[in-house]
Parts: sequence; structure tokens; C-alpha cells
Amino acid sequence: MSLQPLDAKTYASVRKHFAVPDIPLISTAMFDKLLSTLMGPAPKPLAQPEARLALAALLVRLARADHDYSTAEVERIDRILVTRYDLAPDAAAALRAEAEVLETEAPDTVRFTRALKDAVPHEDRKSLMRAIWSVALADGARDAHEDTLIRLVADLLGVTDQESAIARQSVQNEG
Repeated sequence: MSLQPLDAKTYASVRKHFAVPDIPLISTAMFDKLLSTLMGPAPKPLAQPEARLALAALLVRLARADHDYSTAEVERIDRILVTRYDLAPDAAAALRAEAEVLETEAPDTVRFTRALKDAVPHEDRKSLMRAIWSVALADGARDAHEDTLIRLVADLLGVTDQESAIARQSVQNEG
């Protein structure tokens, strides 16, 4: 499989569509570096902007796991990115748009979460599980494909089943 880097014209088009300011969130070089890291034999720790993109892509992958990428899930991903990274709504939408492209090109969830695990301290990984459950439950339905992916992601992030269940319950109690 040959991956094509995100060209400057496409990147500029996404940024223009979402009215993102001239300060780039993720440059084409960063995007390419993240893909190279994920596709390499052993992912290296990610820099903060790349970790943001990795989390956003993981949330997109989860939302797409049931083959119904709903508006509720898209809105929830954007809200998580706004809250977690203190982004403006348009910047969060642009980051999600980049994550949607990355998610389709990322080799597999195992390498993806391993790279994210190296960038995020354990305590923060529990909050990642709340974000993950929030996206999974955003459309009002639990799906076996999403549950399977969540169990895999929790394990790969070093989060126990009990910690994942607590995160799920926390999300259910909020909504």
C-alpha cells in the first residue's frame, strides 16, 4: 500500500473550509511524520500536536467502528477536542477533518494506541477512556463492534477493565 502525503492544496482547502487561522494546527510534515511513526516497526513517542491528532483519529476510528459515523458522534468528537485542548470550535473541526484522513490511512489500532500510550501518562489515559466512551455512547446505542474496539484500546492503553467500566459509568451518569 502506497501512502500519499497530504498535499498543501488539500491541507489549505480543509483549513479554508473550516476558517482556520493561518497558524497551522498540524503541518503536512507533521501529518506525514505521524503516519511514518505509526507505520514503522516500533512507534516513537509523539510530540503534543501529533498526540492531539492521534487521539482525534482514534476517536474517529471508534465512531466509524459501527459503520454509522453519525452527526452526534462528529459533534461529540469536536466537543472533546475543544475541551481537552482548549481549541476554538473551528480549529477542533479542522483537527477532526485531518483525523478522518489519518484514520483511513493508519495501519492498525494496535500501533496507533501504542504510539498514543507513549505520549500520555497513565492517569490521563483514564480520561481518554471517558472520551472514548463518550463518543461510543453519543449516538444513543451500544454496538458490539464499538465494544470490541474499546476493550482492545483499553488494554493497549494499559487501562484495566474496571477502570474502563468506571469511565463508561461516569459518561452514562453525565448524560
